[in-house]
Amino acid sequence: MSILEIYSIYLQYPQICIDTRKITQGCLFFALKGENFNANTFATQALEKGAAYVVIDNPEFKKSEQYILVDDALIALQEVAKHHREQLKIPFIGLTGSNGKTTTKELINAVLSQKFKTSATKGNLNNHIGVPLTILEIGVDIEIAIIEMGANHQKEIEILSGLCQPNYGLITNVGKAHLEGFGGFEGVKKGKGELYDFLANHSGTVFINKDNPNLMEMALTRNFKEVIGYGTSSSCDVSGELISNNLFLEVKWTSNHESHQVSSQLTGTYNFENILVAVAIGLRFGLSPKEINIGINNYAPQNNRSQIIKTANNTVIGDYYNANPSSMAVALENVATLKADKKVVILGDMFELGDESDKEHQVIIDKAMGYDFDDVIFIGEMFAQLKSSAKAKFFINREEAIEELKKNKIQNSLILLKGSRGMKLEGLMELL
Repeated sequence: MSILEIYSIYLQYPQICIDTRKITQGCLFFALKGENFNANTFATQALEKGAAYVVIDNPEFKKSEQYILVDDALIALQEVAKHHREQLKIPFIGLTGSNGKTTTKELINAVLSQKFKTSATKGNLNNHIGVPLTILEIGVDIEIAIIEMGANHQKEIEILSGLCQPNYGLITNVGKAHLEGFGGFEGVKKGKGELYDFLANHSGTVFINKDNPNLMEMALTRNFKEVIGYGTSSSCDVSGELISNNLFLEVKWTSNHESHQVSSQLTGTYNFENILVAVAIGLRFGLSPKEINIGINNYAPQNNRSQIIKTANNTVIGDYYNANPSSMAVALENVATLKADKKVVILGDMFELGDESDKEHQVIIDKAMGYDFDDVIFIGEMFAQLKSSAKAKFFINREEAIEELKKNKIQNSLILLKGSRGMKLEGLMELL
């Protein structure tokens, strides 16, 4: 069956499912394959649970007209999404970066939704499956789409940009994330720069942090239709100043010689630039300063990304959704600047660093020990193998750390809890 024929069925049944545990009545089920599963085997079950049609790529499982046979179910999903995108004559904002993608996406959405009906990537559905699913959720009533794109090797952003075809875009930053897949830091720059390539080749508008030398260098090699700069310099289209970082950020921003001040529910000086780009995008789409500030002020981070959690005993900066050397460094720097009677840092291993792993973990150990924290705890095999005489505690896994925290409870402290997703540091929260 052709993509156009599948698309016509999608228009009748616009709910897409890829998991039989989440089947909705009258949905269109795509039988995707992974390393440990083949959803073709669940196609009949999907129909029994209420799916209208199932898209399969194994002829053995075709039993009736409700089974749509294609060469590759994933490619079919992506092609249907691309065709749907081409029917939507609305602005698409695409963003990527090593750190801060999800928070920035949520901030932009919080701002633009003050005036427009928006659709934004849910959670972190930002890969080769998540992006097409996000596109196919966009209905005819949506006025602006905000698409987050993630990658851990080169050519991924090129593919995702081809699917969502952004007219506007930004790279939050380029840092030491997924070094193994990208082949080092220069590989990260090249991979993230694929979004700049798409925007330059399709007369797009780019928003750029002019304080970031890596992004400025990357932008200089490409020609854009429109460049909107944000940063601390008065030469930027939107310039900003950090007024306060007493746990939560307060920012003064200026555009066209008019200044405004906004309070946020965000912690971390690294979120300063994310606030500024949300302002810049809000202004570009015609929002008033009041609308922009309301959007920023109302946004509260979720999903364990720089989330302030008040427990019975402590204040925890829960930032354990993910971690890499760049985000670790700025998180430590932020905690060092905050006011608190007692500060404790709990850090878990960073993954996907390849040959740079030992070196980058040692850098973080040295950085953490260079600050005057009351306690520093490292968790994971990578940190533990670098254990030194430093005044810190090293645990080879989370279970060892849990036993220690049961014996020696942390109280009345500001705690940074940060590590890669695979460390599952949320398991410590009940002890904090």
